[in-house]
Amino acid sequence: MIAEFRLPDLGEGLTEAEVVQWLVSPGDEVALNQTLAEVETAKAVVELPSPYEGRVTTLHADAGETVAVGAPLIAFDVVGEEAPAPAADGDSEKPQPNLVGYGAAPSTGGRPARRARRGGGGATITDTAVLEAAPHDARPSTTPDAPVIERPRSTPPVRAHAKRLGVDLVLVAATIGDRVITRHDVDDFAGRGTETQAVPATAGDRVPHTAASLAPGEREVRIPIRGVRKHTAAAMVQSAFTAPHVTVFHTVDVTATMELLSSLRTDRSLAEHRIGPLAVVAKAVCLALGRTPGLNSHWDEAAGEIVQYRYVDLGIAAATERGLIVPNIRDAERMSLTELSAALKALAETARAGKTSPAELVGGTFSISNIGVFGIDAGTPILPPGQSGILAVGAVRRQPWEHEGEIALRQLMTLSLSFDHRLVDGAEGARFLKDVADVLEEPGRAMLFR
Repeated sequence: MIAEFRLPDLGEGLTEAEVVQWLVSPGDEVALNQTLAEVETAKAVVELPSPYEGRVTTLHADAGETVAVGAPLIAFDVVGEEAPAPAADGDSEKPQPNLVGYGAAPSTGGRPARRARRGGGGATITDTAVLEAAPHDARPSTTPDAPVIERPRSTPPVRAHAKRLGVDLVLVAATIGDRVITRHDVDDFAGRGTETQAVPATAGDRVPHTAASLAPGEREVRIPIRGVRKHTAAAMVQSAFTAPHVTVFHTVDVTATMELLSSLRTDRSLAEHRIGPLAVVAKAVCLALGRTPGLNSHWDEAAGEIVQYRYVDLGIAAATERGLIVPNIRDAERMSLTELSAALKALAETARAGKTSPAELVGGTFSISNIGVFGIDAGTPILPPGQSGILAVGAVRRQPWEHEGEIALRQLMTLSLSFDHRLVDGAEGARFLKDVADVLEEPGRAMLFR
């Protein structure tokens, strides 16, 4: 029986998604929960597992095409006389598709198997690798003599990078062994090392285009506005023209903080933690928000109320190949310095791999933007919609500074705080910034906070 799989609601009321790449083709035999495609919403890249076991008959959308939620995505010739129906609660004998956030438990134990690819003769093997977020079963070869080749493990950004360079990830995997392929591995294989060269661009690329990357005779490139870039633009416009922004700046002597971090790195009990300045800033922000709740609030226009949060879901702005995203650290105010450091590391790794889930991108109460990693000292950050404050953290620089009545070389950092003037007046914003600065200037002051 022919069964259609329609694009499901991927969470948070998203209405559409773009097909990034198909991992199956018409005629392929697929297993329950085998990943069919990667789709990109306005918030994240999501892998779609198969709700059926059977043979693919039709792909209703091409890669790069935007599909509305509820629209047909793929059709199957389902095994059996009729398509499987959802099981009633408590019916554990009937397997269910592992879609977004629900489904049957994997039937195989241990490490999921990677789906196989086939290459034979002198044919080129086209890479359609996929990270194993759902169980992948090896697909049986339809040609007995064709060798079965495992799909190399890599992340979506790495696969896109390899595609732009024309690198076959199967060949890369053969040189590095059985581990996840990194961007550095792809660059090494391409003979580029750590150099940065212009790459011929196409209209669908999600990378910056320069004059050097244009084809001969081409003077401009048109890039469709979609996915994260489209969502970010709409959110920033909404925020800029809804909340009256005010930005204040404060340059802080963080020499004591940097000395503390240096001493922590020599502590053997903290060897597995690499605590950086951002973790200390995050801890200082959580402490300061407890004393200035207006910065941890939401203006509810519809209800005519100000909502003050008694928890801190700390947003951390992350620049990725897909654009700017702001995933959240839940209940950050309950975390120790080492826990915050570990959470920041995990958040960054997930964002770089393109695996941040839509649920991690909503619900933040206050945000931090670490512009210092780009060598920038200060800026005027725009508030994420629904939040009343965002702190930009500048680079740490050694500069002459007045210290104990003399001029000395000190390590300085500039903090830039933007806030919603409907919720926060200038005095409250200044108090918050001073509290954060006090902890950074003298970390022991954190002992005085409640």
